[in-house]
Amino acid sequence: MVRLPMVALGLAWLLCVSGCTDAATPDTTAVQLDTEVVARGLQAPLYLTAPAGDPRLFVVEQPGRIRVIVGGVLQPTPFLDLTSRVSYGGEQGLLSVAFHPDYVANGYFYVDYTDTAGDTRVERYQVGPDPNVADPGSAKLILFVDQPYANHNGGLVVFGPDGRLYVGLGDGGSGGDPQGNGQNRSTLLGKLLRIDVDAGDPYAVPPDNPFVGVSGARGEIWAYGLRNPWRFAFDREAQRLYLADVGQNRWEEVDVAPATDGGLDFGWNVMEGNECYSTSSCNQAGLTLPVLVYGHSDGCSITGGYVYRGQSIPTLRGTYFYSDYCSGWLKSFRYDGSVTEQRDWGLSLGNVLSFGEDAAGELYVLSANGNVYRLVSR
Repeated sequence: MVRLPMVALGLAWLLCVSGCTDAATPDTTAVQLDTEVVARGLQAPLYLTAPAGDPRLFVVEQPGRIRVIVGGVLQPTPFLDLTSRVSYGGEQGLLSVAFHPDYVANGYFYVDYTDTAGDTRVERYQVGPDPNVADPGSAKLILFVDQPYANHNGGLVVFGPDGRLYVGLGDGGSGGDPQGNGQNRSTLLGKLLRIDVDAGDPYAVPPDNPFVGVSGARGEIWAYGLRNPWRFAFDREAQRLYLADVGQNRWEEVDVAPATDGGLDFGWNVMEGNECYSTSSCNQAGLTLPVLVYGHSDGCSITGGYVYRGQSIPTLRGTYFYSDYCSGWLKSFRYDGSVTEQRDWGLSLGNVLSFGEDAAGELYVLSANGNVYRLVSR
């Protein structure tokens, strides 16, 4: 395991010391949540985000479009249309977008999608003269990963608090990790990657990545032992990474770790959740096990969310929200070395595809019914 020095985290994180938590944990039992619809009629909305300081919302549609919501109005012209380049269906499609931390100056953003052959491509684009429309001719390939099967593509790209681009990749698909990719550090599949898109062409491997210089290991790897890290998020205030890994037949899990700790093994396919997956071998030495699991009597596929850091519902700051694709409930917990304040909010949101976060830290839920919901108090 590699622990990054605090200097690498940026000014925002220097305001917190190691183990930083909310100064006072408020009583959240009286809070009730509801949702309000901010957009309708979207086709498989998979992700929502915004550049820093930008009041607009950018929504990824799985068939290959990024849509813009300006002042509460869904714009008819896509920000970017990649439908001709994207394979769409099942777990394939345009899966996420990440805006460069210096987007205001350089106009760069990064997308993760499966191409017409079903392989993963991470590409950089640039905004055009119209701030609501990108330049489709500005494509630059950053990362290509061959996908042996059509499922478990991961698909999330996120800039971390350290300014590096993190890329989630599933184990390559099928079922049970037949190629053994989760525990194989010579492949990028079944991993969380960390790359520097500002220091190389098309990227550089940060020298403080945990497996740089390790024989037989890819330097891009930040963490491994993942089945399908569909959604993960950084809590900048508490310096933690929350990673929801989709399970196989029995268990869904949430992994939480210090965001500065690289080289962690989250266990797949030695483990599924907190249980041994393989009956022939289950050596748990060195594994980082999940902080929360739930069985398939409660759902089928975890949809990870965010730690709430907005201002509209201050008593919920520091609360992590998550859902399940099949069950459509909204649940949450707090974490400070252990899981506390677990709560089911009594909402039914359809097939939850993803969560989103705007520039102010407010949270959204994206449903297969084509709606984007904002979480609000009632």
